[in-house]
Amino acid sequence: MERELRCAIAGAGFWARYQIAGWRTVSGVRPIAIYNRTVEKAEHLAGELGIPAVYSDPEEMLERERPDFLDVITAVEGHAPLVHLAARRGIPVVCQKPMATTLAEAEGMVAACRDAGVPFFVHENWRWQTPIRALKQALDSGAIGRPFRARLAFVTGFPAYTNQPFLKTLERFIITDMGSHLLDVARFYFGEADSLYCQTGRVHHDIRGEDVATIMLRVGGGVTVVCDMALAENYLEHDAFPQTPIFVEGERGSIELAPGFSLRVTTKEGTLVRRVPPPHYPWADPAYDVVHASIVDCNRNLLSALRGEAPAETTAEDNLKTMRLVFAAYDSAEGHCAVSVGS
Repeated sequence: MERELRCAIAGAGFWARYQIAGWRTVSGVRPIAIYNRTVEKAEHLAGELGIPAVYSDPEEMLERERPDFLDVITAVEGHAPLVHLAARRGIPVVCQKPMATTLAEAEGMVAACRDAGVPFFVHENWRWQTPIRALKQALDSGAIGRPFRARLAFVTGFPAYTNQPFLKTLERFIITDMGSHLLDVARFYFGEADSLYCQTGRVHHDIRGEDVATIMLRVGGGVTVVCDMALAENYLEHDAFPQTPIFVEGERGSIELAPGFSLRVTTKEGTLVRRVPPPHYPWADPAYDVVHASIVDCNRNLLSALRGEAPAETTAEDNLKTMRLVFAAYDSAEGHCAVSVGS
């Protein structure tokens, strides 16, 4: 039987409980300690989830506990200091998205871990959703031929700010929060972009960043990909939160991922329809079911990489390509122009 990996947790906010539950579901990982700036939050979560040690100082936690890896689940401004701390101590690190507050910061984090020989992964779970993986399989089957256009949408009236009020304080919001997911899925499906164009907007008057954005990518190979996102808390007749409707056009047909986890593949033979719902876990919030389920598969992939058994899909090196798209989108929106993003 393989040895359990001992995991230290940094962060005790909204997503931490689900990330910890995800590790316990895959088995092979034992959370041993948790750090949070507000130690009372860490104490509360540790007591609820049975984590034995609590710290208000991350360096002390890593020194005393000597974990097999660190899982960073803090707000984004806490990511870089914790990743650099893990790199200095030779401790593999998993980090939530978005990786960093700036592209330079992200590049510095990746370089620090690379130079130290420390494995560094980004917990980019969106691509691990059951319906999103099913659409990928349909694309790879070649049923619709060469794809030439796609639309990925995360447009919802769901009151996300209720569970995560810090979102209102972000200077850069929906592209870093949701755009990092959608842009990663676009890369997962179609490869690397040559250029992009972005427009943003703000519907809420009590937030600092943008809550609406549209990004158009031109992907090598001739695919135009549009990523629409909005957290406007407006009223929608068909609100699929937190699902991601997707429509892909190909030379010989189309694929649609529709609300209700309906995957529809249309060719000259007609339309084949099947449901591709996620599994349900008892610890998952029903309002976030498809997202929380994806944490398990993402964690399973990262655990295999941490054990050296298989490569991770979402290494920090790979996610840096997504971060370049995220920050290029802001450059495009601010400059009102298309931006080249090719290497």
